[in-house]
Amino acid sequence: MRIRHRMLFVASLSVLAATAATAQTPPAAPPKKPAAAAKAPAAKGTSFDPALLQPALLKAKAPAEYDVKFVTTAGEFTVHVTRAWAPNGADRFYNLVRHRFFDGAAFFRVIPGFMAQFGLSAYPNVSAAWQNANIKDDPVVQSNHRGFVTFAQTSMPNSRSTQLFINFGNNERLDHDRFAPFGMVTDGMDAVDKLYGGYGESPDQGQIGNQGRAYLDKNFPKLDKIQSATLVATAPAAAK
Repeated sequence: MRIRHRMLFVASLSVLAATAATAQTPPAAPPKKPAAAAKAPAAKGTSFDPALLQPALLKAKAPAEYDVKFVTTAGEFTVHVTRAWAPNGADRFYNLVRHRFFDGAAFFRVIPGFMAQFGLSAYPNVSAAWQNANIKDDPVVQSNHRGFVTFAQTSMPNSRSTQLFINFGNNERLDHDRFAPFGMVTDGMDAVDKLYGGYGESPDQGQIGNQGRAYLDKNFPKLDKIQSATLVATAPAAAK
């Protein structure tokens, strides 16, 4: 079953950093797919959490603050989330990580000097399930500075789903377009800087949605991938 995957962008882009060679324009968002396609059964041999096929049930409230450790082919980094910055975004990220949504996914759009985008599942069935599982916008409390993590979105309000980006530079101009950071990389930003950016805009988001990791492995083998993204356990409070 083919998935008409909605393409997301991270700004009305002109040159956002001195290292960006050409202007970037946001891709158009294709029409939404029929809701029934999101209920496609998991293919045999997959290893994702079956709960990911039911986004409407993944509504846990995130802690006030929490950390997520990413292990990637470029190295490890940690994201510290502050729920007060963007509660809807923090809750969505928390639920995705709890159910290992990002494991096996690629950093498919890496623009040196601007940002690294990820959040399309390695599994087409999972991408289908989350196609229309959007969250409401959050007010922009923090600015899109280097290392801050933000959900991608279309030009329409309340269109955030699973795609995110990490800012390479100080992209304050994104603040005016509803891009609300919910966390920041507190350790391992050097690994983020190493993410492969040689393919630019070439990977097609629709094909990633339709074919999953197989499309990227075949056509863009140098892309860095997420081996695991997990919540960091917090030590219990000391007894008084």
